[in-house]
Amino acid sequence: MVTELILAVDLEDKEVAKKFLAPLRGELSWVKIGLQMFLKYGPAVVDEFADAGFRVFLDLKLHDIPNTVASAIKSLRGRPCGMLTIHTLGGAEMMRRAIDAAADALPQTLLLGVTVLTSMDEKQLAGIGVPAAPMRQVELLAKLAAGTGMRGLVCSPLELPCLRRELGGEIALVTPGIRPKTATLDDQSRVMTPAEAADAGASFIVVGRPILKAADPVSAARAIRTELAR
Repeated sequence: MVTELILAVDLEDKEVAKKFLAPLRGELSWVKIGLQMFLKYGPAVVDEFADAGFRVFLDLKLHDIPNTVASAIKSLRGRPCGMLTIHTLGGAEMMRRAIDAAADALPQTLLLGVTVLTSMDEKQLAGIGVPAAPMRQVELLAKLAAGTGMRGLVCSPLELPCLRRELGGEIALVTPGIRPKTATLDDQSRVMTPAEAADAGASFIVVGRPILKAADPVSAARAIRTELAR
């Protein structure tokens, strides 16, 4: 299995983003659209990036009561998003309702459960009343999600070996917090290089600023894909 690269398009303007992405066609298949762009331009922005030739990972991290999350997913009916995130902290019933809604409204979409945000470390978890270490909390939420039928998870690359061991090879593991050796950490606390994440069992890695801020984004993306292929 070759780990795939997803570019996090964390840019404010969609036209700037489209211009940035144009030369990357062929270098990567997936782009991640987050809350900022989705809220600014609305659901139609998913269609625009799909029409530009990219598969869309819609990273909304839905987290609400079960009926609201299910209704939100149904409101995306027919949108060409290949992946969509929800928070596993919403609980088993919320995840089951989300799975049912996605099966009806977005049958081609891989629903991903977010475990612990990669910006969170043990101290920050304790600050919100979670006494468990990040790894333990991720494992608990991942098993809960898998038990509801979720087919994909978002986790830090540091949790990859444990989740692969506990959940097997069938579940998709999507990992942000990826930084090439020459990149800065920015606001990520739990990171790996692309090669380390691939070796640990990542299905997809999410990379943003190391490509977005590169002097030559095409070369930066190509170098990451080459590292993954090795």
